Amino acid sequence: MDVLFTYTITATGRVVSFAPPRIELDGREVCLTGQFALCGPPVELRAGVREYRFAAPVERQTGLTLTLAFIIAEASPIVRFRYILESVQARTLTKTSGVDSLVYTSFSVEDSSATEIRFAEFSHVVHSFTLSEAPVEQKQFDNNEAVMGPMLVSEADWGTMLVAYEHGSQVPDAFIDFKLSPDRKVTLKANKGNYYDGQPVGPGASYCSIWLEAGAVLGGQDDMADAYRDFVLRWMCPNTESRKPYIFYNTWAYQERNRWYNGQKFLTSMHQERMLAEIDAAHEMGVDVFVLDTGWYEKTGDWRVNLERFPDGLASVKAKLDEYGMKLGLWFDPLAAADTSSMCLNHLDCRITRNGDEPTAHEIWETQASYRMCLVSRYADAFADELIRLVREVGVTYFKWDGIHQYGCSDPGHNHGTAAATEKERLDSYAFQMGPAMSAVVDRLCAACPEAIVDFDVTEGGRYVGLGFLASGKYFLVNNGPYFQNYDMRSLDRKTSLDQVWSNIFVHPGPARAWICRTPLTFDKWIPSVLFLTHYLPDDPETSQWINIASLVLGQNGIWGDLLDVSDDGKHRFGEALDAYKSVRDDVTTATLKLTGKVSGTPEVYEKINPATGRGLVSIFASSGSNCRYITQASVAAGAIWASPGAHVRQDDAGRAIIDASFDGAGAKLIMFR
Repeated sequence: MDVLFTYTITATGRVVSFAPPRIELDGREVCLTGQFALCGPPVELRAGVREYRFAAPVERQTGLTLTLAFIIAEASPIVRFRYILESVQARTLTKTSGVDSLVYTSFSVEDSSATEIRFAEFSHVVHSFTLSEAPVEQKQFDNNEAVMGPMLVSEADWGTMLVAYEHGSQVPDAFIDFKLSPDRKVTLKANKGNYYDGQPVGPGASYCSIWLEAGAVLGGQDDMADAYRDFVLRWMCPNTESRKPYIFYNTWAYQERNRWYNGQKFLTSMHQERMLAEIDAAHEMGVDVFVLDTGWYEKTGDWRVNLERFPDGLASVKAKLDEYGMKLGLWFDPLAAADTSSMCLNHLDCRITRNGDEPTAHEIWETQASYRMCLVSRYADAFADELIRLVREVGVTYFKWDGIHQYGCSDPGHNHGTAAATEKERLDSYAFQMGPAMSAVVDRLCAACPEAIVDFDVTEGGRYVGLGFLASGKYFLVNNGPYFQNYDMRSLDRKTSLDQVWSNIFVHPGPARAWICRTPLTFDKWIPSVLFLTHYLPDDPETSQWINIASLVLGQNGIWGDLLDVSDDGKHRFGEALDAYKSVRDDVTTATLKLTGKVSGTPEVYEKINPATGRGLVSIFASSGSNCRYITQASVAAGAIWASPGAHVRQDDAGRAIIDASFDGAGAKLIMFR
């Protein structure tokens, strides 16, 4: 095959070849290759990370040029690359066969076993996206099947190779896939939506691909997982605040409780007096980032503070957070703009439409009726500017994004297809481009305000989940878990409809909600759990509090609930434990999780100890009364050991910790090595 570039493992001289991309232009497939030359010196993106660009003329007569961009981190074997296609003469991307005709690259796994790694498998049992690792069998190659990924890992005697793409969607809705062939060649190709028929490439218009990834290591799949996890944590994303293990509190759980338990409105508690009291409690419990969920604003789109609820425009809230060294977070629906907002009135052409229907406005969480706005339009830049204004004027540094479904807009006046394209094609193009558009907003915000963090709520199915958004921000993974309808259960009785009760099941203290929330911790093999924010409950009694403390410190790092109803002892318990956690949380974030047992089993043990320092923690859970012993896989630091009641620790001759834990019933023990 033609070779675009090669990847060499220096220690062995092993060379992996990658074929050039192919795309249909003006009804003809073109192989995008040529004699590449370096485009000037590399650009220093940040310490240890550089971007290199190489350009080649593909067709001299038309001025068609391909630029190949690489981002290389000196300390990581994972390389990011993408393509930029430009032309002096006007050209168009076409689909003669009616489907995307774009091949990103091809490579061979002829001497390797292969595994498909999926990050967007939505499990209705836990109502969450989950990790899936599936061996790719020879019969799949023989039958020319395709696998979705977004990652394919091949393991051989010489080492392990990885190829991945930075995009996202729920399995099995593939926009890109790995096409297999009997000779064990793998072709990474577009499936749908990657471009639209008639998309221009020419003066003033270029085609820029998504980022792709490639890498190889000596050793097996676990060695590759360790290298990739480190890449995601330290090198993949320029917005480094998103990787820090802050403790987050969000007001939403009490807003829900107040609605369903007390018969109030969702926004009844969203006012200055309550928030100031919650900040005091959150500080006592060890929270770093205090997030006001929906209702803090007057109307969507303009995102001005509601002065009836916060008479001084959040000044008192921000002052108290500053006093405690805490950060301010706010909830946003990036696609919402109130019908009377300046944002909407100045962007009426950017409203989401489908099937040519006139857009309609709907109430947003007891606030003014709002239109849905298209991020794949000029609206995206205006929304980014609004977020930057809020950082500078209000002091918010954490942005929770909610309500973003992958599909929705087929308007021919935006940037995802013209009237010449079919309705389905415009819809698929929107769904494909929406993710990169989200990342563009985040990157623009963080370039202007490096302290900013954007968290994308993926607590429902049909969201843009994969590697794409992780190159810019992080995920909010689990809300309250499954609904009654997930299990075909009656909510209360045959006379009670779901709109009359809290439809979530796992909203009470105790072990069950924590089982649900801990299940997706398997992501941590490849992607640090610090990128999957999940909120645990602080409610009394003590046994439930230990379950939730020992769970959240495994990296998901979220708390929500009725903080003002937590006992003084409970607040002190959280504060003391999280203070100890903060002394090891960087090590915990660095360490890959080791799980012994199964979720809800007895014992269920999680070890997160940094092998380089011996610092970290062990969380042990039981669902019944028992006595358990656990010996750590890693040697532990000889310094101070912090342990919750009922856990006893000593070290063996190899420096490993021997932990004995006794349980009267369902509970948890937490041990930290500092």
